[in-house]
Amino acid sequence: MTPPNRRDFVKSASAAAIAAALPASTMAADKKRPKLRLAVKYGMIGEGATPLEKLELVKSLGFEGVEIDSPSKIDLPALKKASEKTGIVVHGTIDSVHWKMPLSSPDPDVRFEGLKGLTTAVLEANYFGAPTALLVPGVARDGVTYQECFDRSAAEVRKVLPLAEKLKVIIGIETVWNDFITSPEQMIAYVDQFDSPWVGAYFDCSNMLKYGVPSATWIRKLGKRLVKFDFKGFNMNNFKEGKNPWVKIGEGTEDWSDILDALAEVGYDGFATSEVGGGGREVLADIATLMKKVLELS
Repeated sequence: MTPPNRRDFVKSASAAAIAAALPASTMAADKKRPKLRLAVKYGMIGEGATPLEKLELVKSLGFEGVEIDSPSKIDLPALKKASEKTGIVVHGTIDSVHWKMPLSSPDPDVRFEGLKGLTTAVLEANYFGAPTALLVPGVARDGVTYQECFDRSAAEVRKVLPLAEKLKVIIGIETVWNDFITSPEQMIAYVDQFDSPWVGAYFDCSNMLKYGVPSATWIRKLGKRLVKFDFKGFNMNNFKEGKNPWVKIGEGTEDWSDILDALAEVGYDGFATSEVGGGGREVLADIATLMKKVLELS
């Protein structure tokens, strides 16, 4: 099952949110490239005392969107006003309790708290008109088997699906180092079990390299299930040598030319969000430059 309207919904929601004309991207004339919009995680913006100052900063550097933790201590009404004033789109929320309160926990009280966190992420996505709420569905270790993680988390996600459908928010299942969903086939099985356009795949182009499957292969296999993607910089040689694998964007093992080919093949147009250490204007300007280079937007 690959619901036909999942990707179309993200596209239309993003387009509605940024009704103003978008700057044209520069791309190779002989290659089809996705239409990508630069975004950062809101927590990366280390300068600015108010949401307005933060969004004005990232706008001045060429970013078009941010993604926020949820629940959080962010002044949401102030951020919404800042978004409307600057045109910077709050394009999604990130469940902020999914690691501490995993939906895969054997403790029903922990799962209940995790469910509350996911519910908040969906509600706050709707508050901003954002089409997605990112979720790490569970953790398959510390006595929790893969199947237990699969079954318990899926049962909790199903409880939120009616709300997600009502509010038109897609729950994006993210790939992380949680010993769960380490192959495209596993992601497909997890997403497809819901038989719903309101559950999709949120792929991290850097996180999964250590498991041996190229990022472009993931993207091609996920196809229309892919609703969002983010990235860092991951160096496999460093990882194999026991060194810090996390490097600057563009210095990793990600094959960006193939990734962009794959994104175009599956029809992905939308936000490309970096997830790296943030900072003030100088740091964010460097991140923007590196993102534009690997995404062929400069």
